[in-house]
Amino acid sequence: MSPPRWDLSDLYTSPDSPAVKADLDRAAAEAKAFAGQYKGTIASLSGADLAKAIETCQTINEILGKVGSFASLSFSADMTDPETGKFSQAVRECISDISADLLFFTLELNTIEEDVLEAKLSSSSTLAHWRPFLRDHRMFRPHQLPDDIEQVLLEKSVTGASAWCRLFDEQITALRVSLDGREMPLGEALNQMSDQDRSRREAAGKAVGKALEGDIRLFSLVTNTLAKDKAISDKMRRYPRPESYRNVSNMVEDEVVDALVSAVTNDFPRLSHRYYGLKAKWLGLDKLEHWDRNAPLPGMREKDIPWTDAKAIVQQAYEKFDPALGEIVSEFFDKPWIDAAPVPGKSPGAFAHPVVPSVHPYVLMNYRGRTRDVMTLAHELGHGVHQKLAAKQGYFLSSTPLTLAETASVFGEMLTFQYLLDAEKDPVQKRLLLAAKVEDMLNTVVRQIAFYQFESRVHHARREGELLPEQIGAIWRDVQTESLGPAFNFTPEYDTYWAYVPHFVHTPFYVYAYAFGDCLVNALYGVYQQGKPGFREKYRAMLEAGGTKRHSELLAPFGLDASDPAFWRKGLDVISGFIDQLKEA
Repeated sequence: MSPPRWDLSDLYTSPDSPAVKADLDRAAAEAKAFAGQYKGTIASLSGADLAKAIETCQTINEILGKVGSFASLSFSADMTDPETGKFSQAVRECISDISADLLFFTLELNTIEEDVLEAKLSSSSTLAHWRPFLRDHRMFRPHQLPDDIEQVLLEKSVTGASAWCRLFDEQITALRVSLDGREMPLGEALNQMSDQDRSRREAAGKAVGKALEGDIRLFSLVTNTLAKDKAISDKMRRYPRPESYRNVSNMVEDEVVDALVSAVTNDFPRLSHRYYGLKAKWLGLDKLEHWDRNAPLPGMREKDIPWTDAKAIVQQAYEKFDPALGEIVSEFFDKPWIDAAPVPGKSPGAFAHPVVPSVHPYVLMNYRGRTRDVMTLAHELGHGVHQKLAAKQGYFLSSTPLTLAETASVFGEMLTFQYLLDAEKDPVQKRLLLAAKVEDMLNTVVRQIAFYQFESRVHHARREGELLPEQIGAIWRDVQTESLGPAFNFTPEYDTYWAYVPHFVHTPFYVYAYAFGDCLVNALYGVYQQGKPGFREKYRAMLEAGGTKRHSELLAPFGLDASDPAFWRKGLDVISGFIDQLKEA
């Protein structure tokens, strides 16, 4: 059975469906009516009337979210089709125009003084339901600009950062790598750097570098422009540093993220440096090259795993943990909600898109039959399960900060890994499976923190002037050398590898959320293994909460506190413990 393609008809049957235009027209009309009724009055509304206004605004935003999701998903499935790109851009522009009529609402919410808002919340149980929504929006209160400036920034957004993001997406999707006597998509070439044959890995590594080098001036221009655009916005909004906006969005202080980054950086020697030193010995090499990082270990039988088997593995892993979660996973497999076929023109990455609570999430990945692909499937379905469970909170309250968004996905990976480990009876293969898990964890923690450090250095340096491609490449090489350690040698073409990472373009400083999530899940999984009573129910309740609670509230039932420095150490100790097992084996 081949990996499936999704069917987006639960959203709309096609881009030219009359329902698309009808929904956009309806949202536009309702947005204008909303502005006509409420603009200039928000601070004076009673608690009950303010709750009604929020509910109306949510309804309009959900319509926009539905159309926007359809356009985004359509584009992700085929980024090379000009008509799809045109449709996606047209929808973004239309949504931007409609959103301009709604912008006043959140701006006026932030003009309400704290004591006045608290009085409104106390007077109305319906408004009290929206306390988390108000709390999260008012995090941005110190950074809000005058209404007219906010209006201009919104309306120009489609020709600003989002336009550069589109250019990057189209360029990276169109990029072809000359390898094995043919031209192949970037994702396929990157996949060959996990080949058993070192000469094939080397050929792929050099070919990818050469392909990226051909467009490096364009990718550098995109990076410079977006970094400068962000610097201008950050200065206007009085964010103290480039990382601050993301941290506010994630509902964490700069200092908390600094503590995480510092903890991981300090542990580079006992984590990545130690592991890759072992890997070099296992491979019989004095030095690893960058194309050896994901090399299969000697004796590892990287058999092809058919899509049907992958489904069964992930299904059973979730079901064994909690039949209720297994039932949700089964729904994704039974219905056309997953696009897993690796086809030309498709986005090379993987994601789970929550769409809107009134529909259901969609999952995109490129399944090529490797164990790592099975883990990616488990990861994205963790997001899907989370999104399904949180949907009951509604459009405004279902999404979580990025620091918590990776919890269910990484937990799902851990469940699947333990399932595979328990099922493996060969001691050698079990050891190799453990090594593969360590590599995944290093990619999630060490690599992502290194990505974060790269972004930080680039954005800080860009404030002093435009960066040449060679300067960006040098920053990339320095950070990779520090994070991966003395076991590696980096050949010149590796200096271009920063260029294909989409997170740097679309969501600056997103990447530390992976490390946050992995360390959190390691601690959480430890509680589960200790047999804490009611763990499954508490875990399900945590996912169902969506964005209504902060991490301190969500982790309290498990006896965990992410504000405690020892919390991060506990998560990193799990990785180090796995490496200890490998060293002793």
